[in-house]
Amino acid sequence: MIEVKYTGDALWQRIENAVEVVRDRMRRVVKALNEAQIPYAIIGGNAVQHWVAQVDESVVRNTRDVDIILNESDLAVATEALAKVGFIYRRAASVSMFLDGPGAKARDAVHVLFAGKKVREEYAEPVPNIDEYALIDDARTLPLDKLVKMKLTSFRRKDQVHILDMISIDLIDESWLSKYDDPIRSRLKELLDDPNG
Repeated sequence: MIEVKYTGDALWQRIENAVEVVRDRMRRVVKALNEAQIPYAIIGGNAVQHWVAQVDESVVRNTRDVDIILNESDLAVATEALAKVGFIYRRAASVSMFLDGPGAKARDAVHVLFAGKKVREEYAEPVPNIDEYALIDDARTLPLDKLVKMKLTSFRRKDQVHILDMISIDLIDESWLSKYDDPIRSRLKELLDDPNG
């Protein structure tokens, strides 16, 4: 059984801190890469937040990490730019990441995917190229159709939840089926047909 150690203001402060740490990490990454003029795209839960917030802020979910796409050829210059704001490059278990300081764990990292490369060999699609992007505030992210395609390619539970959130606010509807080929199209149809699981 879990011991309840935090209640009241102390509990709410811990929750707020957890959210702010991730936001601060993303802001620092965006600022450093923008200043160094290194192409990138914010992806994952943070990118979903950016798009969902355009329609309905009540559907925005917090996320625990920061995910980005880089061109593999830019890894060295990105490593140098991010080191200036406290990030340390590591590659472990075939995952590239920037740890947020010397004592950070992998869950405190910025996870990197490389444009044009498959995340897993069995995935139907590679990671999108980042020559085309959407600018929301000062953060570069993928155009919505490319972000959705990434989510449908991975199709993990959290990816499905993100797609269902977008369906619930009509960011995605039946007309999107024509944008994709199978198996991506079939996965989207499955979620559109049964949005309540």
